[in-house]
Amino acid sequence: MESTPVSPQESREVEQRQRPRSAVIFETIRREGEDDYERSSPALFWSALAAGGSMTFSMITMGSILAALPDGAAWSHIVASFGYTIGFLIVILGRQQLFTENTLTPLLSIFFKPQRWKLGAVARLWSIVLGGNLLAALGTSALVAFSGAFPEHTRASFDELARTAVLHPFGILFAKAVFAGWLIALMVWLLPLAENAAIFVIVILTYVVAAAGFGHIIAGSVEAFYGAWRGVVSWGDVVGFIVPTFVGNSVGGVTFVAAISTAEIMSERRPKRTT
Repeated sequence: MESTPVSPQESREVEQRQRPRSAVIFETIRREGEDDYERSSPALFWSALAAGGSMTFSMITMGSILAALPDGAAWSHIVASFGYTIGFLIVILGRQQLFTENTLTPLLSIFFKPQRWKLGAVARLWSIVLGGNLLAALGTSALVAFSGAFPEHTRASFDELARTAVLHPFGILFAKAVFAGWLIALMVWLLPLAENAAIFVIVILTYVVAAAGFGHIIAGSVEAFYGAWRGVVSWGDVVGFIVPTFVGNSVGGVTFVAAISTAEIMSERRPKRTT
């Protein structure tokens, strides 16, 4: 194909304006995942603890907005869902360790070049990050429930968020979590391309998670733990939420983003047939 005549400077501008290939995004995320393999266990744990605490602000903001809106308004959930994005903004822009991000970043390296030591590294990473996230969610949800920092009508909104998140059959919780894991992993995939628009990518995709009622293991656990502290759901309900949501988030992130993205990149690496 014949190209239009451009100057060397214009040619450089064209190269700068071109979107990076999927392989560039893949390699960026893969290297980030391998960097996480190298982080010490204490560093991972404290970062995960910070992330679990930060996710509490998703419930606080969403519940506070709901409490300020007219009771029973059909559109109140759609408006309040913007509050759900706050925790994700804090965690991602603050580079804190959140479990659902780790369904993509450390796995790309394994899919790209499987090695036994990487499986152990991912197991260590996942156990520390998930444990730190949940431990912080347990503590901060108790702080919200018992500190007296929030008026009763706001706590009632938090109660409703807990019931809405938790009280579903196992299969429904799993399906909702698959979609949430899919969207969060897609968000991680898009962020290297987003650059200055990263905030908008985070807000839009996490807003969809909230507006559609999809289940996120950490944000949802804050709500579930809070509900259990308040007695509006049982601790058995909490376990019944965590198990299918954990599995669903993992399936959504691993299957629909990590595995498929790797398959695309591996296909591009295959040598082309010569005639």
